[in-house]
This record gives sequence, structure tokens and C-alpha cells, in this order.
Amino acid sequence: MWALTALLLLATLEKPILSLHPPWTTIFKGERVTLKCDGYHPLLLELRPISTLWYLGHLLLPSHKKSIEVQTPGVYRCQTRGAPVSDPIHLSVSNDWLILQVPYTPVFEGEPLVLRCRGWYDKVVYKLHYYHDGQAVRYFHSSANYTVLQARASDSGRYQCSGTMRIPVESAPMFSAKVAVTVQEARHSAAVRVLQVQPCGAPLRLGRRVHSPGAGGRGAGIVLVRGGYRHPQCPETQSVAAAPGAGFSPGPGLHHRPTGRSLGSWK
Repeated sequence: MWALTALLLLATLEKPILSLHPPWTTIFKGERVTLKCDGYHPLLLELRPISTLWYLGHLLLPSHKKSIEVQTPGVYRCQTRGAPVSDPIHLSVSNDWLILQVPYTPVFEGEPLVLRCRGWYDKVVYKLHYYHDGQAVRYFHSSANYTVLQARASDSGRYQCSGTMRIPVESAPMFSAKVAVTVQEARHSAAVRVLQVQPCGAPLRLGRRVHSPGAGGRGAGIVLVRGGYRHPQCPETQSVAAAPGAGFSPGPGLHHRPTGRSLGSWK
């Protein structure tokens, strides 16, 4: 019984995962996208199903379904009972002929970065150029995605695309709005916190290190053991769980006053 209670209390601390389908943060005016909220639903604690709360900025939306279709620009979040508010998704809506679409998920070093230059309602874009901080980085004869196979910090910056469309005759070159892209520190170096190993008998200090081999095979290394780390020459060292801290930092949103329940509250 106590074990079940502990598991339920731990589960309530998990943020729901908010996802976007299709996975692009900029769409054309009149288009709709689907937001899906995957979170903890403590059905064992209540006899009735648990609904989902949706926020646009700080405005509480009327829907309580697990997924919703939206077309209004702004900052979206979701929440399930007993859980914190999800991380935000920023949706932009454009009335331009060209838009540059980037994925809503964070891009980490070493992972692919995919950019999509899209013509109005999927018209083919010809003489397509992609730009990074004002410099042309790729040319395509017609519509194609620009992919950086292994993104680096230097790939961060402002991206833009240009091209022509046949509407019905070929147009002059048109440019998309610029979009800021940030390539974040690699997952393993940003998220993993390990123990900085000290000589046997010395206190252990918590720090940020991914790999610390002994020089030339000598000295202390770091050995992974079931969610913790131990000194390879001090078997009596106790394993300590290594997990990053996490917090919710609201981004800019629409400035509406909620008329009912406020963000993060439940009746």
C-alpha cells in the first residue's frame, strides 16, 4: 500500500508531454495543427475520468480533450490533474507567400537539424536558397528540405529562405521571414550530473562531467552503476542517483486575464 502511494506521489511530479502535429512551429493562415497532451492520469484516485487543461498564454481554453486542433498563434501549454504545467509550444501564423518551418522540439548538438521552406499552400518553390545569418548555405532547383546532419553550436543563428513560384507565371524572388534557431548543448553533457571523484575517504562533490578517464590508464575514472557513480578503487562508495534539476519557466504569451481557474490551479 505504501509502495503504491509513493509511486502515485512520484508520478504527480512529472510534466505532461506536449507535442505538435505536423511538427512545425509556423503555419499559413487558415491552416490547423493538432496539439496532443500525454500526461499522468491518476484514474485510481478518482471514479470519473480526468480531463486535460489547455492554455493559450494565460487564457484557459474550453477544451478538456487529450488533443485539440488549433489555428490561433500564441504560446500553448497543457496540464493534467496532479502534474505541473507542460513545457510550452510557440505557434506562429503567417500570411506570406513563403514560410520557413523549423521543428518545435529542441535541437541538440550531434542531432539532425531540418529546415523546410514552404510555398503558399504547398506551391512548388523554384530557385530555392537557404540562408544562415545572411549567407547563402544551400541551393535547390525546386522545393526541398535543408538538413544539417550533425548540428553544432555554430549552426545556431537566424535562418531564411527565398525562391520563386509560378502563380501562374514565374514570380520575382520572394523571401520568408527570418527564424531564430538555437542548437543546444549535447544531451549527455547537458543533462548528466555525475560525482567528481575524490581520493578514497574524501568527501564527494557534485559537479558536471561526462567522462573523466585516468591519464594513461592511471588515476581514478568514473564508473556508471545503476543510476549512480562509484569510484572504481573504492567499492565501498555508495551509488548516488544522478539526475538534472528541472523547472518550469513560462515564456511570453498572450496577455489575457483568466476568467475562471488560473494557470496551474485546479478546483
